[in-house]
Amino acid sequence: MTTVEQANLITVRTYLSALQAGEAGEPLRRFFTDDVRQVEFPNILNLSGQESDLSSMLKRSEQGLKILSSQSYEVISEIAQGTRVAVEVHWIGVLAIPFGALPIGAEMKAHIAMFFEMSDWKIALQHNYDCFEPWQK
Repeated sequence: MTTVEQANLITVRTYLSALQAGEAGEPLRRFFTDDVRQVEFPNILNLSGQESDLSSMLKRSEQGLKILSSQSYEVISEIAQGTRVAVEVHWIGVLAIPFGALPIGAEMKAHIAMFFEMSDWKIALQHNYDCFEPWQK
């Protein structure tokens, strides 16, 4: 693995750790290029999928703090090739508010594939494929 690939993996790992630690909004800006795009492909929570720019990504991260009391990212596998990084994660979010039939404190779980295009050790493009487990009542 090249030095660039190692550095890109470290950036992605650090980004996921920051999300897990509850970072949101402006503090996350350090991980992204100014023209970053995030593409979330359709899933049970976002039936049409969504594309976000940096401003939208930072706002959505702040909104997430109102919905989740905590979240964890367990990296199952990772690979870097040149300026690209791919990670498979198991995500668990603990609800801070009721969500449908789920009460406060319920866990939502997902298996996520994330693909990143890096530029100067920052995330320039992020694609998310989120596969949520059925809700537990």
